[in-house]
Formats: sequence, C-alpha cells, structure tokens
Amino acid sequence: MVTTGDVGVVGELHVLAVDDSFVDRKVIERLLKFTSCKVTVVESGTRALQYLGLDGDTSSIGFDGVKVNMIMTDYSMPGMTGYELLKKIKESSVFREIPVVVMSSENILTRIDSCLEEGAEEFLLKPVKLSDVKRLTDFIMSGEGKKVGGKRSQKRNRSDDCISSLSTTCSTVSHPCDLSSLSPSAMSSKKSRL
Repeated sequence: MVTTGDVGVVGELHVLAVDDSFVDRKVIERLLKFTSCKVTVVESGTRALQYLGLDGDTSSIGFDGVKVNMIMTDYSMPGMTGYELLKKIKESSVFREIPVVVMSSENILTRIDSCLEEGAEEFLLKPVKLSDVKRLTDFIMSGEGKKVGGKRSQKRNRSDDCISSLSTTCSTVSHPCDLSSLSPSAMSSKKSRL
C-alpha cells in the first residue's frame, strides 16, 4: 500500500516514510504534514524500493523522475530491515545523495553506529517528536547538508557523532539535558566518563 499526501507546492519537501507499523506510519505522516511536507508512506522496505524503481521489476509502482528529498525508515521491519534498505539506497547512483533517516524504538549503539557509517543522515529514537522532524526538514530545506563537489557528503565529523550520541542518550532520560553550553572536546571527555 502506498499513500501519498496532497499534491504540494513547488519547492515543498517530499518525504518517503517507511514503517511496518500502521500507527507509526500515521504518526510520522501527521508530523511531516504538520511541517508542510508532501508525504508518501509505504509499509515495507520492499515497497519503498518498488516506489523508487530500485526493485529491478519493470512493473514496479515507481516512475521515472521520482522526486524524493528525504527518506525516513524504521529499522526493525519484517523482510527487509531499515539498514538493508539504507544500503540499497546508498548503492543507487540515482538516490545515494538523498538523506536517509533511520528510526527505532531500540537504543542499540552498534546499530546506530552501523547506520551512520553506512550513510544515514540521522538515527532517531522513537517515539519521534515534532521537534525531531522540524529540525530535519529545516536542515534539508536550508541546504545545510555538507557538500562535496556539488553533492551531499555523508561523512560525519566525529565530534558531531559524540554530540548526537550524547543528545540522544540524554533525550531518553526523564530529566532535561542541556548540551548547548558544552564544547565538542568537553562532550568527548564526558562521554569517556560514562
């Protein structure tokens, strides 16, 4: 099943959301629409590949010139995981530059690191919040992605990963965690003490 949001305005961000959970698909779709995104939702990695035309099947539902600005995928799905979908997208000459955000309800550091190393733009812990979606869409729309030779670079700065990891860890704790006053070197030293 593929559900596409209303036809959008020129310059509107188009997000492909992939999740096997109906409830999670609806939550992501609503959050993305709230931030004025055009949203296409599919229920599996296989359907996402079909939509993008990457399944090798000439009868797939994808079409030439699919314009997707970002892909958000759940990690744990039957059949094809979000990590496997990420790898297939990054192997594609057409879609490798599209930012892919992986989401999961499980905070497993090796899983997070693997996705980031494979080229994920971000790894979000569920439940995804409006602030997460707003930050991502603002980042993509402003064109702040690191560019190399006119193309997005998926190389991440190690200090960025430290800040991201600590921010994610702190966001799962029941008290507020303000990391804005800490420098990347202070973050690294704090991380080593954890």
